[in-house]
Amino acid sequence: MYQKTILASVVGLLLSVSAFGQGGDKAKAQGMIISRTGETLIVRDARGAVTVIINDDTKTQDKKGLFGLEKEQLSQTVLIPGLKVDIDGMSDAQGRVVAKTITVDGDDLETAEMIQAGLHPTAEQVIANEESIGAQQRSIETNKQNTAAHQQQIEKNIKDIEENTNRFTSLSEYDVKGQATLKFDVGSSQISAQDQGQLKELAQNAIKLNGSIVEVTGFADSTGKAAMNQQLSEDRAKTVASYLIQQCGVPRRQVVAPAAMGIYQPAASNETKAGRAQNRREEVKVLVNKGIAGN
Repeated sequence: MYQKTILASVVGLLLSVSAFGQGGDKAKAQGMIISRTGETLIVRDARGAVTVIINDDTKTQDKKGLFGLEKEQLSQTVLIPGLKVDIDGMSDAQGRVVAKTITVDGDDLETAEMIQAGLHPTAEQVIANEESIGAQQRSIETNKQNTAAHQQQIEKNIKDIEENTNRFTSLSEYDVKGQATLKFDVGSSQISAQDQGQLKELAQNAIKLNGSIVEVTGFADSTGKAAMNQQLSEDRAKTVASYLIQQCGVPRRQVVAPAAMGIYQPAASNETKAGRAQNRREEVKVLVNKGIAGN
């Protein structure tokens, strides 16, 4: 009888442990990234806020094709606040999810990047509107009709983007712990020797800060077409992000998706040579979540 009692107690204990879960069990999270501090993501899903850990073994992929059956590998730099994710991994002893694979939707990624960059409206929409306006000038009457239609669409786009922006800014707040502004020659995305020194110094400080992330934003002056300048600002952002990772030793998971602003948000007037030189720039910021900075 005594042995049966002991056996029943052991079985009950095992069932209790199983019910509460242990570190090493399979774990999932599905929802929106509400903040990122270095290698740690906070994801809001149906259970509430879930802490997710990423490491060098974590694979980030974009679901593509019919029913999302195709997968495209992505860098961890795309894991920015406002992005919806589907995470598979294992639980650790602290109840966190150690991510094995993180799946994102490319369309949602574009929206999150757009929010991150603060575009109102997006550069692509602006370029399309500029081309439409050029065609509308051939006929005054047609111009009036098309302008009204485009204005309605632009207002709708701006409203949608502002709603998403408000969602993003209310979810994540960061302190700037370091920043640098890099300058570029006309039509160039090559980093000067002086600016390479700036980046190395900034990177050394970023690596020392607990939970830091590095934000990279590219800009262009108004020389040439808007589409060309948009691509040029994107090339500059990618070049700087790659230099930080490859030459400065910043872990790629700490560099958030580079943003391309094109000719928008100029630092100075594009009417002068000196002003255009200031606008051909790259802004790099080291950010730390205020919750960590406060500690």
